[in-house]
Amino acid sequence: MNERIYKTMSASGVAAVVVGIVIAAVGIGCGAVSIIFGGNLLKRRKQVVF
Repeated sequence: MNERIYKTMSASGVAAVVVGIVIAAVGIGCGAVSIIFGGNLLKRRKQVVF
């Protein structure tokens, strides 16, 4: 019984670490895209006519 609990906890821990890494990677990617698009908008702000 104790072995089964240990294996379940190990699998849960591994899954939590993997999910954390994926979320961090997605967050960094979104931040980079936001910075790039923001830079493009600032560069072309004089071309915008309302």
